Amino acid sequence: MTLEDLRVFLAVCKLGNLSAVARDLSCSQSAVSQHVKRLEAEIGLSLVERRPRGVILTDAGRLLRDAVRAGLGQIDTAVRQTRDLAEGSAGEVRVTTGATTVRHFMTGGIHTFRQRYPRVRLEFRTRVSSRDCLAAITADEADLAFVTIGAPVPGVEVRQVVELPWSLAVPADDPLAGATHLELAGLEGIPHIRLPENSTARKQLDTRLAEHGITAPTAASAADWDTVVLLVELGVGRAVVPTMPGWNPARHPDLRLVPIPALRPLAAGWAYRRWDALSPQARTFADTITADLGGADPAR
Repeated sequence: MTLEDLRVFLAVCKLGNLSAVARDLSCSQSAVSQHVKRLEAEIGLSLVERRPRGVILTDAGRLLRDAVRAGLGQIDTAVRQTRDLAEGSAGEVRVTTGATTVRHFMTGGIHTFRQRYPRVRLEFRTRVSSRDCLAAITADEADLAFVTIGAPVPGVEVRQVVELPWSLAVPADDPLAGATHLELAGLEGIPHIRLPENSTARKQLDTRLAEHGITAPTAASAADWDTVVLLVELGVGRAVVPTMPGWNPARHPDLRLVPIPALRPLAAGWAYRRWDALSPQARTFADTITADLGGADPAR
């Protein structure tokens, strides 16, 4: 059993097709198959079940996949840290998150972190959804993900940092603009601009409205929170949105956010494989962002 055997096996788990793995790794399908067969011979169990259109994991394959993901992630982290030592570098932190999260959640924390640790490299990889961010964590493409917290993902730990209350975003001249809050019944039948279809926030909002028997037609949809708010300011319609940390009404004179206290807030925070497996730089970065947002230490 070699590290290459295990890496190829993880690629098979991800793609579910030996030919696709061979193309991705620039090798033959026979070579991919040999890596898997070598693991199966050593373990004494079948790891994949071959089908006409690909392969699926057996119970043994799923157990090995989960263990290999965790183990290779730690090895890769150690290799990066060793290279940093050899190169005299202060290390690297790889973060994945949504398109607008850095602006709304991390600006102050990043500034503080850069002042304290100017030699640490920060790499940000934008994803279109929390699901994609979590996939990057399981694939060891990132150390940390800042996500909307949803259903548990095997092999990934999450720590809540903030709660985002829901509000109805309306133009400043809207009849509802002067309201101190909005009852759920007030949402019934109001066409609104929707958050991205594949976002965890939209799925949770739809679930919560359905729980209360509220139906709200779609007026439009947008790719991210900032675009939704801009469309409201332009008078395209209203929108139910999570209220971002540090919301400053003075910067949006043509917009009002009317709180909807009856809707359970949206939870957001860090995701990672294991806190104690993160590099010191990654843990410090997460702590710094968390402190700036007024949250608790994510290790506690």
